[in-house]
Amino acid sequence: MTTEIPGYKAGTWTIDPTHSEVGFSIRHIMISKVKGKFEQFNATFVTAPNPLDSTVTASAVVASINTNEPNRDGHLRTGDFFDAETYPTIDFVSTGVRQVKGDFLVDGDLTIKGVTKPVTFEFEFGGFGGDPYGNYKAGASARTEINREDFGLTYNAALETGGVLLGEKVTITLELQAVLNQD
Repeated sequence: MTTEIPGYKAGTWTIDPTHSEVGFSIRHIMISKVKGKFEQFNATFVTAPNPLDSTVTASAVVASINTNEPNRDGHLRTGDFFDAETYPTIDFVSTGVRQVKGDFLVDGDLTIKGVTKPVTFEFEFGGFGGDPYGNYKAGASARTEINREDFGLTYNAALETGGVLLGEKVTITLELQAVLNQD
């Protein structure tokens, strides 16, 4: 069974980093959330005639992490967290696409700090269309939640008021725009 999506075209798509964002958020001191993003990333989508047969590979450069606090960003690059020198990228390779009650789910393997775990992104098509320069583009949003400790990101600190500095759950959010490669 083929899923119909208005404007959908099969082919190879490359992420447009100037119109995309790879972000995350985590609970901080148990009362709020801190957000951040990776400034350098890439992704390739290969859309099949049947959208459910499509694939994606993606990578984010750990050293490009930006939480708007340089000291924190530096700490996140160390062995306490991502160990950017040893593990320079975070990688995702899809293993399947599903449609459940009209929603698209992209399953795949996420590798952080040398640890690979299965994850599922909730994927929402934003649409398809041409830009003023003759490129055909696709837009989408995706979201998943992981337990950072499953990937060896276990650093934390106890708070004098009780609780801990960082939550275990990290929400990963993607705002994506990709361009169809011209053959």
